Amino acid sequence: MSHLFEQGHACVIGVGGDLPTTATDAKGLAKVLQDPERCAYPESQVHFLTGEKATRSQILQTLETLANSTDDDSTVLIYFSGHGHQLQKPFKSYFLMPYGYNTEALDETAISGSEFVDYLREIPAQKLLVMLDCCHAGGLSDVSAFAATKAPLPPEAQRMFAKGGGRIMIGSSRPDELSYAGEPYSAFTYALMKGLCGEGATQQDGYIRATDLAMYASRIVPTLTSDKQHPVLDIEKADNFVLAYYAGGDLQPKGLPPELASKPRIESQPGELNGQMIQTTIAASGDGAVAVQNAQGATIVTGQGNIVGNNNRVQTVNQKGKYNISMGDNIQGLHIGDTFGADQADKE
Repeated sequence: MSHLFEQGHACVIGVGGDLPTTATDAKGLAKVLQDPERCAYPESQVHFLTGEKATRSQILQTLETLANSTDDDSTVLIYFSGHGHQLQKPFKSYFLMPYGYNTEALDETAISGSEFVDYLREIPAQKLLVMLDCCHAGGLSDVSAFAATKAPLPPEAQRMFAKGGGRIMIGSSRPDELSYAGEPYSAFTYALMKGLCGEGATQQDGYIRATDLAMYASRIVPTLTSDKQHPVLDIEKADNFVLAYYAGGDLQPKGLPPELASKPRIESQPGELNGQMIQTTIAASGDGAVAVQNAQGATIVTGQGNIVGNNNRVQTVNQKGKYNISMGDNIQGLHIGDTFGADQADKE
């Protein structure tokens, strides 16, 4: 019989937007945490933020919620998957880039490393694991930058977690390495999910522990990426604290849920999958002109307005053309023909 891991709290962030695979990764990790047959975190205590819910204000508000809803005995897991951005001038500074970031207004739309650490310090839990999968994509705006290097982890966070104890941080790759996405999950997230389901447990007592999970990820990620990606760990002074159940309180690991169990296809070049999914912005001119690419999260320009698609969600934005199109959630297999008007409908 499964039992809830009552002391478990989590904030799982997959920014999405121009990195659509990050939303899929976060969704899979959140599902494992909430699964009563796996980690068994109470559903109400797993905050899942992606897309428009992963803005700067929403992320900081959720961290504040964790600070107010946890105590010394709580276990807190924070996962962020998205862009990281490092500035060299006028002084070196680091930013996590939420949904809707603007590189011209970082203070208003991004989260600085020092601000992130300030919010973490307010969380009273003595058991805190932070996992950062932060991709640094050049100027962060052009599609060609998706084959990008990883930004270093926030130095403020590195200093905070270097003290050890019950606070641990894992980075998905070394600063000089590239980050590999995958279908359906990245190498890093897949390793974390398997580890949380018991693959990473060193004791068959029903619990997955923090440094055990970190060590498991450090072994598995290189094997999935042909030794090209190595998670960053600083666990020399860390406590190997209990992070979650791995089988809902049972002793025998159950592995990943069937819907998550497929071994991912890891991209051959970093940025390949996100680049394919978003492709380029496709311009169309003239009243009623529509250009559609087979790409999740693509930006489609039609007439004088925009139709913006993100993770199978399409919204109309400032449409002023003669023919405007609005589509709801989960649109699949849509075909837009090359004719308009009822008198043309039977000519295909």
